[in-house]
Formats: sequence, structure tokens, C-alpha cells
Amino acid sequence: MPIDPRLSLLIRIAKLRPDDRSVPMAARREQAARLSYRGAGLLIAPEASPAAIGHVAVPVAGGRIRVRLYRPHGAGPFPLYVFLHGGGFCMGTLDEREQRCRAVSAGARCVVASVDYRLAPENQYPTPPEDCYAALEWLVEHAGRLDVDPGRVAIGGESAGANLAAVACLMSRDRNGPRLVHQWLDVPTTDATCSQSGFREVPDGYLLDRAAIDDYLEHYLAHPAQASEPYCSPLLADDHRGLPPAWIMTAEYDKLRGDGEAYASALAAAGVPATHVRLDGHIHPSFAFTRLLPSARAYQDQAIAALRSAFEG
Repeated sequence: MPIDPRLSLLIRIAKLRPDDRSVPMAARREQAARLSYRGAGLLIAPEASPAAIGHVAVPVAGGRIRVRLYRPHGAGPFPLYVFLHGGGFCMGTLDEREQRCRAVSAGARCVVASVDYRLAPENQYPTPPEDCYAALEWLVEHAGRLDVDPGRVAIGGESAGANLAAVACLMSRDRNGPRLVHQWLDVPTTDATCSQSGFREVPDGYLLDRAAIDDYLEHYLAHPAQASEPYCSPLLADDHRGLPPAWIMTAEYDKLRGDGEAYASALAAAGVPATHVRLDGHIHPSFAFTRLLPSARAYQDQAIAALRSAFEG
């Protein structure tokens, strides 16, 4: 279907910004955070306040990372949803997806743990996925302290965060880690070799161009050959059996569309229940624009309902 006219306007505005790929990533990260803060009120609907928001420091190899916890109203123990933000493995903050985490906590009546994993290029692969898996393990090990149910744990993320969520599921299976009841992957990148159909079928010009993807991957990977490793490209894993049921969303005008489609097919072929939802008329980030687009709000409600159903399982 045609792209939503409101998204067309956003794309035209975005094209007025100069190319910043010559700017150091740390400076680009700060600029992106400022733009996200200014635009959030126009694009993202505010959500109700949870009963409590707190933080824990989680030990990881070489240091500690911060995890923000959103606790719903009522009495626990609650299910646990581990959330991983997007940003090309190089950008993104906990604050940018504050409203999504609030919505999930209230709608699925769960504790949401938003993980502040370390970013590239300062911390290249495999540090981000190892951080995310370490956070998952720690949260489950401390379930009693956090008043969560270790038998009802799910994980998910958006874009690069969806990649990290899928990888954490692989790690948990391979390492006999926490049992997960659900993985929620929005616009995931699952093949860092950029070999899937979306790269051929979706042209540049929809807020995620091929040059930007290549730039992120160059910062994320120390060596190009790492792109073929399963903990970088979960689609390329030899075996997808035994992974948690998946909810996967793709967007029509997104170069990563084929990544999500292929991963849903690979999981289904391995006997893993996989639901694939495609948002027609959408671009890579627009599923998050819950104030601007009624279809984004409807999708968010639908995905939260699927998470809640998985917890009730």
C-alpha cells in the first residue's frame, strides 16, 4: 500500500539534515538523543505511570551495566519482560523508549527490565550481546529480590535490539540458561551479511538507507567475517530448534523486511511457533509513532496482547 502521507513529510524533513557519517559516533549519539527527545512528544503517545521505576547495576565482563525496572501496579510476583532498545548497536538510550516500556508494563502486567547494554564502537561485537545475555541471567537469578516469576520470562527488542534479543535466545538455549516463553522482535536485523530480500526490493529513501546500515556494521564489527557468526546473525545459526515462540514484525518500506520474514520462516521450519506481522505503509521506525499513526498504536496494543497471552500460557 502507499506510504502514509505523514511519513512522507517526515522523510522529506529528514532529508534536509546533512550527512553526519564523518562525525565521530559519540557526537552523533548525543545529537540523535537530543532529536529523539524533542520529537518524542509529537510522535509517541504518553503512557500511564507504573507503580515504580528503579534501577539495578548488573555485573558484566569488565564492569557493570544499568538496567531500568518498570513495576506495574498490584501484587507480584509478576512476569518479566527484558527489553533491548534499538540504534544500530551504536546508539539508543533507555529514555528514548520510556513510553514503550511503560505501555508494556501496564498492558502485560509485567516487570519490564530495559537494558543499557554497552554500545559500539567503544564496545564492539560480541560485547553488546554478551551484556544482554548477562543481564537476562542476572535478572532471572535474582527473581526473588525483584518479585518476578522465573517461570514467566520473555525477551524482546527493536531493530538492533531485536537482533540482540534473538541472539540472547540462542545463547540461553546453547548455554542451558533461562527458559523463555516468548521472543518479541520488531523490525529485526537477523542477517548482518545483508543478503536478504529487503536489501534488493526496498530502495533507499525511507529513513534507513544501505549506507547507514553499512556504517553501523562497520562500527559494530571488528572484522567483516564476524557478520556470519550466529551470535551476530541469528538467521545463520545451524539449528533453530528449541527456541522460544516468536512474535516478529516487519515494515513494508524497510530494507530489513526480508530479515524478519526469513527468520520467521526459519523458526517455523524448525518447529518453533512464529507469528509474523507486516505493517503495510510503514517505514523502519514508524511502528513506534503511536501518537502520529493510529496503525502504530493498534500494532503496539496487538503485540502487548500477544505478550500477555504468552505469560498466561
